Amino acid sequence: MKVPLIDRMALAAALAAVALAGPAGLALGAQGQKDEQKKAKQEAQQQQRQEQEKRRQEKQQAQQQQRQQQEQQRLERQKAQQQQREQQARGQQERQQTQQQQRQQQEQQRVQRQQAKQQQREQQARGQQERQQAQQQQRAQQARQLEEQRAQQQQAQQKAAQQQAAQRQAAQAVQQQAAQQAAQQAQQQAQQQNRAQRREQRLSEARQQQLIEEARQRSEQYAQRQQEEQRLAQQRADLLQQQRRNAQYRYQQRYLERLRQQQRAALNARSYNYNQDPYFYSAPVYEYSRGGRSYELNQYGADALQQSVNNGYEEGYLAGQADRQDGWSGGYRDSYAYEDANWGYNSLYANQPEYNYYFRQGFERGYSDGYNSRNQYGRSVNGKYEILANLLSTILNLRSLR
Repeated sequence: MKVPLIDRMALAAALAAVALAGPAGLALGAQGQKDEQKKAKQEAQQQQRQEQEKRRQEKQQAQQQQRQQQEQQRLERQKAQQQQREQQARGQQERQQTQQQQRQQQEQQRVQRQQAKQQQREQQARGQQERQQAQQQQRAQQARQLEEQRAQQQQAQQKAAQQQAAQRQAAQAVQQQAAQQAAQQAQQQAQQQNRAQRREQRLSEARQQQLIEEARQRSEQYAQRQQEEQRLAQQRADLLQQQRRNAQYRYQQRYLERLRQQQRAALNARSYNYNQDPYFYSAPVYEYSRGGRSYELNQYGADALQQSVNNGYEEGYLAGQADRQDGWSGGYRDSYAYEDANWGYNSLYANQPEYNYYFRQGFERGYSDGYNSRNQYGRSVNGKYEILANLLSTILNLRSLR
């Protein structure tokens, strides 16, 4: 049996005291022995408590160190996790940047493909237009050839008929010669009378100067309006590009270029010699009505109005073709040329509102023919489009004053 350390120490102290005291001191040392034992026991307990306290402190120190190590390890793990999260965030940011770059590249490639397709469509449209123009020219050439053939056939028939009638004409030659001489004399007399009447119908000097001044004012007003017209034309061109009406845009650009050439010619004509122009001294020969009013004009003014209708018909036909190519159904009023109505305008012989009105009359009918690929209101003559003669007469409704 193992004796506790405290008991062993107390026993040793008691034995030592007995040995020193001998038999006589046994009785006297009993109390002291107990005190010594008690004291030794207390010292032993004190020592044990110190050792326990020491072990407790050592244990606390060990636990503190362990907690510090655990805290340090926890901090290191947190730091490692933070670094890992930062690396993941950087990796994710880099992937996002890479994806963004890829999307930008894809968008750029998509835009390039769209531009390439648009260019291809425009080239196809130009090619189609060129083919249509070539076909129209070919048809016009074939029509001319047919007309020439018919004319040759008619000439041959006429020649044969002339040969057959030659004998009959020979018998009538004397009578016809006499009749022709009489007719020539009558014609010469009529021509002399007409020349005398025209000399008598020449306008007065005051009326000539009035017409000249009106023409100069029309020329100045036409020149002043061009800046505003150019601004409106640019707005319409921007709108056409936004609407992707490429054929109508190309037509408008050609119209504007011809209009600019006409404007430059008008500026160069400011030194025009009005006194030598027969328009300004020729008497009226026609009258017409529009808007509840009647107007008189000479042959030159009538020719200007007729030309305005034909110019409008041709421009309307081309504008209608362009809208048909673009698949646009907005109508003739949607065209800048209809709104402007000044191509071919000569401020010498016509008021601008009158010219614009008759230009639009022709434009409306030409647009209908061009858009529907037909010739209901006009025809093509030597590569140009002109309105039918009977319809032109109906639109103008000119009445002779003589």
